[in-house]
Amino acid sequence: MATVALLFSSCSDDKSENITEDQSKVDMSDFYVYTDADVDENARQVQGKQVCHTMVNLNRLLNEDPSLEKKMYDIEYQTRALTNAKKGGNGNGGGPGGGGSGGGDPVDNLGVVNIPVYVHVVYSNSQQNVSDQQINSQISVLNNDFRATNNDTNQVPSEFAGLVADTEVNFTLAGTFRHSNSTSAWSTNDAVKSAYPPVTPSTHLNIWVCNISGGILGYAQFPGGPAATDGVVVLYSSLPGGSAAPYNQGRTLTHEVGHYLNLRHIWGDGRCKQDDFVADTPSSDGPNYGCPSYPTVNCRSNDMTMNYMDYVDDSCMYMFSEGQKSRMRAILQPGGSRAALAGN
Repeated sequence: MATVALLFSSCSDDKSENITEDQSKVDMSDFYVYTDADVDENARQVQGKQVCHTMVNLNRLLNEDPSLEKKMYDIEYQTRALTNAKKGGNGNGGGPGGGGSGGGDPVDNLGVVNIPVYVHVVYSNSQQNVSDQQINSQISVLNNDFRATNNDTNQVPSEFAGLVADTEVNFTLAGTFRHSNSTSAWSTNDAVKSAYPPVTPSTHLNIWVCNISGGILGYAQFPGGPAATDGVVVLYSSLPGGSAAPYNQGRTLTHEVGHYLNLRHIWGDGRCKQDDFVADTPSSDGPNYGCPSYPTVNCRSNDMTMNYMDYVDDSCMYMFSEGQKSRMRAILQPGGSRAALAGN
């Protein structure tokens, strides 16, 4: 697997209209796309652990479309350049990986961004046909999590308390589509999306709620992937009130929407040697499960186990960081890969 950091020397012209030459001098030497997720996540499945399949899905899409490497490189280049422009830095996050978003609150002109959501409920029985009440509760969880208004942020240790971010992103349910289908469980090959394609995916977040085989809680598509499969798939029983305890309070979707908005897992899917491109999330050597005690030390630093981009129980994850906020909002700015979601 080639590293795209050595392949491409500049981002595409159509992605840099708001970036000056000085602002665009960013370090991309740590950037990567392929990971060891295929091996790592399969091993966790064998151990009976429920997992996110996003990084495995990314590897598959990269294999199917070699041009996706370049698209993701360009998106990352612009993300770092925009973050650099707001902070006055050189694009280096200061974390072990070198590059990435800094820890401060970016100054942009977007205000609060409202993302309209289409939900596709695909069911083979009444249990999988989640109720409107569950869907509305799930949207509320997203809003509370992304706006830092949930009741758990006061549990964040003092080390990280100043990093808890209101991302200023809201979600509004634009419509629900219900589809009865004899398929009892869907694989992670996007077949459910092919059966029920996304609706205006450039301007709406599409979410498929269904049964997923193999102990998978959900998977998302990163910015830059094909429009025909853009969106997030989540296990029906992970919605609030579902049966997938301890993953039944709606945080699976919070996690997957984080991926959809360009966040990596906090351990970078590469142990201590790889970063998540966010400076204020400490490096880790792998996911945490359950409700870890504080401090949990990995890679010579305390893990931010309560971050939504870890694998802990729903009740024990309750923050995005300021650096993650910077990263997500960069792709929503004019010229960004998901700018249309913000009406830009």
